[in-house]
Amino acid sequence: MRQQTILVVDDEPTIREVVRKYLERDGFAVAEAADGFQAIAYLRENTPDLIVLDVMLPGVDGMTITQQLREPAGYASLSVDGNIPIIMLTAKTEEIHRIRGFEIGVDDYVTKPFSPQELVARVKAVLRRAGSNPPGNTEKPIGFETLRVDPRTRSVTVEGQPTVMLTAKEFDLLYFLARHPRQVFTRTQLLDQVWGFEFYGDDSTVTVHVRRLREKIEPDPAHPTYVQTVWGVGYKFEA
Repeated sequence: MRQQTILVVDDEPTIREVVRKYLERDGFAVAEAADGFQAIAYLRENTPDLIVLDVMLPGVDGMTITQQLREPAGYASLSVDGNIPIIMLTAKTEEIHRIRGFEIGVDDYVTKPFSPQELVARVKAVLRRAGSNPPGNTEKPIGFETLRVDPRTRSVTVEGQPTVMLTAKEFDLLYFLARHPRQVFTRTQLLDQVWGFEFYGDDSTVTVHVRRLREKIEPDPAHPTYVQTVWGVGYKFEA
């Protein structure tokens, strides 16, 4: 089995050392970067399986790196897929900063100070959620009038145009809703079904991901056709 590589980006050597030790103990290969410039230089030549990224970095901060990765024009010069999973490290505990991270495409976050064991558990959980479907998967694409969701390639097309760039979690959310058309789910139910029990966030995470999803697949995000709000309850997919 191929050894997975984690890029750890943090300007504190002690944190990098501790995180490296715990990740290597669980069988991961680890690359390190001490600032945003080093991280970008690494990503121009290498493709890690996941990035553990501090939000406050010298040079280029974690939010900017995430935005570059999530925007097609931003990561064109890098070796990585723009959907690479990202776990953000932050000392900021206010909800607005967590929501900002989710809005730009962060998959999970860990607040400093943190338990190294918890970080490793989250790395494993995010990699499981973001992993490609195994060979032999017989799940068929789901097609609607203008929308096609293919679980085999984890791709989404709208009106036959080039593949829509979704993060791993945006795809998981869309695919789950599309497999249950017209069924209403609360935010808590979506957290449980899509994020799983390993996730430690709150239901505002769902709200942020729904908004980002609508911006990418809906002809008019303000008046969504597919992912609709059921006021006072949650969301449903309307086929």
